[in-house]
Amino acid sequence: MAPDDRRRMIVRAVLPLVVEHGRAVTSAQIARAAGIGEGTIFRVFQDKDQLVDACVVAALDPAEALEMIGEIPAELPLEKRLAEAAEALRAHLQRIGAVMAATMKGGQRAEELRNRRAPTGDSRRESFEAMQRAVRELFVPDAERLRLPVDKAASLFLSLLFTHSRPVPGTPTTDEMIDVFLHGSVRK
Repeated sequence: MAPDDRRRMIVRAVLPLVVEHGRAVTSAQIARAAGIGEGTIFRVFQDKDQLVDACVVAALDPAEALEMIGEIPAELPLEKRLAEAAEALRAHLQRIGAVMAATMKGGQRAEELRNRRAPTGDSRRESFEAMQRAVRELFVPDAERLRLPVDKAASLFLSLLFTHSRPVPGTPTTDEMIDVFLHGSVRK
């Protein structure tokens, strides 16, 4: 297996362990989860911190969610397309939150990460723009029905979804949010 492929395979296998154990995950746990020997880990990663950092980077990458959104059939009703997109993006946001929370708990490495410069605005903007493009395509088949241009509808939907990703008591369900987004909250 090529080194980059092995790195991706290890990161994918270790992400759930990082969520569960944070930086306290052991190399033995990593090896078992990835189905490899402990020595293989350190032929691919300099140390465990580098592997955990790679897990954080993987968690931030929206590619998997974007792929899922791209596979949503255009012939589904708009409400269903948006619900599927919401679930894909919510899973992505929850994974980010879980990995970040687990890796930032206590310890010297967490303090180091807190003091490190935050990711550039460019990478966050690029990620948001990729999500916006993917969600935009969900609106295109219904563009004639919309009161807003598809770009604005996609941005507004993402904004609602992002605020909806941290539910508090009484937070509407995804279906309720989509219904209000599409039909408003005032009776006709």
